[in-house]
Amino acid sequence: MRGTPETLSDRELELDVYPLTKTPVAVSAQAWVRYSGVATKLDVEVVAWTPRAVAVRWKTPAGEEHRAWVWASAVEKKD
Repeated sequence: MRGTPETLSDRELELDVYPLTKTPVAVSAQAWVRYSGVATKLDVEVVAWTPRAVAVRWKTPAGEEHRAWVWASAVEKKD
């Protein structure tokens, strides 16, 4: 997990087309996130979403907070 995580582009998000929902309380989940083209499944918190994409955040092993938008199908809610 070196560098910056890959995130969806504004064009992919289409926030001018799809409604955006923000949650006041983050939801625990797991998500596939890419760093330099390598996908890693991480424990994340969901902070916003559209019908197609999800905004997630997580802490790296070094304690840095990272954020990214990923496709909704890459996210699984934790029980």
